[in-house]
Amino acid sequence: MYRHPTRADLRQAATRLGMNPDDAYLDAAGRILRELGKAYEQLDTLSDEPPKPCHARSGGTRPPLEENRHGAWYVKTSIKGAANGPLAGRRVALKDNICVAGIPMMNGADVFEGYVPDTDATVATRILDAGGEIAGKTVCEYYCVSGGSHTASTGPVHNPRKPGYSAGGSSSGSAAVVAAGDVDLAIGCDQAGSVRIPSSFCGIYGMKPTYGLVPYTGIVMLEPTIDHCGPMTATVADNALLLQVIAGPDGIDSRQPDMQPRDYSAGIGKGVAGLRIGVVKEGFGRPNSEPDVDARVRAGAERFARLGATVEDVSVPMHLSGFAIWAAIAHEGGLYTMLETNGAGTGTRGLYIESLRAKAAGWRDNPDRLAHTIRLMAIFGRDALDRYGGAYYGKAMNLRRGLRAAYDAALARFDLLLMPTLPIKATKIPPPDAGVEEVVARSWEMIGNTCPFDVTGHPAMTMPCGASDGLPIGLMLVGRHFEEATVYRAAAAFEADGFGHIG
Repeated sequence: MYRHPTRADLRQAATRLGMNPDDAYLDAAGRILRELGKAYEQLDTLSDEPPKPCHARSGGTRPPLEENRHGAWYVKTSIKGAANGPLAGRRVALKDNICVAGIPMMNGADVFEGYVPDTDATVATRILDAGGEIAGKTVCEYYCVSGGSHTASTGPVHNPRKPGYSAGGSSSGSAAVVAAGDVDLAIGCDQAGSVRIPSSFCGIYGMKPTYGLVPYTGIVMLEPTIDHCGPMTATVADNALLLQVIAGPDGIDSRQPDMQPRDYSAGIGKGVAGLRIGVVKEGFGRPNSEPDVDARVRAGAERFARLGATVEDVSVPMHLSGFAIWAAIAHEGGLYTMLETNGAGTGTRGLYIESLRAKAAGWRDNPDRLAHTIRLMAIFGRDALDRYGGAYYGKAMNLRRGLRAAYDAALARFDLLLMPTLPIKATKIPPPDAGVEEVVARSWEMIGNTCPFDVTGHPAMTMPCGASDGLPIGLMLVGRHFEEATVYRAAAAFEADGFGHIG
């Protein structure tokens, strides 16, 4: 409940702003601001209940170790949707930053332990309306800030292809349960590559759709200008089907354009003859690129050529600046969204879940218990904001237009761009006593090719193109905005030729 500020409260607020008013000024401010305070008191009397779930369910259960061999499940459920629909008979797993009413949600962090949402995310409702069954919530990284699979408070998620190795992150559990065959379809979220990284490491298909295509309503935000939600599946056809179900405006998320979903399966089976694919030079030979990864992806590009596509190298020099642009947006914006506003953020006309915000505020009770990844992100972001007043965030937001234009220029010549999803294969999971430098290195080392497209919003999909040392390698296709169907067309031809599978 709102409480009118005392003189001491106002002085503290003024001091944080660098002001030094005298007591008489603060007393006058208290009288003036009392009318504004009455507005807040009125808000306390008004109801803002979130949308009620439409499908019956009972609470989920934490699976025992013998039923959770890769550490990928947070809770298992069996929430049945409509009797009929495109997902009838299909089981879908949701990343554990997605609200499902009545089902515990941890967002990978002990801060959220015991939290049970009171509303369904739009994507959850759409899956149920389409006849799907929500099979459970999958472990994600601590606050979703890691490309590894070792920071969740529940413990590491193991790669089903090679236990002891990373499943990738932050949608680690979603990739693992698909790769393990527990489900065929899952949902992940992507701000630096968190759909594509684990999909690449685990050898499945992961689509980061065009920014705004899939509503983010009811999902824990990281930074609202780079938040994406997308499908992770065992096949291209399932990926296109799941995107068909979850895409389109929901009338709540103001980040969404006024457009309707397209037929994302329309091109499947048409082959790649006539498609022009640009192989982005700057996506290869990065400082930490592994030669076998680059070679496998180059072989994949040659396979597209043999299938009938026109395949040529293309240079996009600004691609190498993508990480720098992303870093300022993610760290300064992420600090504000995740910590300073307790996961709520500001500036979007969407659903603000009060119960979620209140639970997230618990980080303030013991900030030192936060995972190393989010602590360092917060320290760096706080320092940059305090010393430079948001100048680097603002410059990065301005530069994103140039980065988008650079990719758009290449996509004016080509239908798709191609590069390694990640420069490396999955690494070993750090031991429990690993130092902060190892923990953080294994979290951020792989995002150079993925994070730029969270900044520009282009659709980008990873697909398996082989393996080395028993570890999958991912090839990434990038399309024009809202042309996911072209990505699926090419990926399906690759898959049908037998090159898009990991045994």
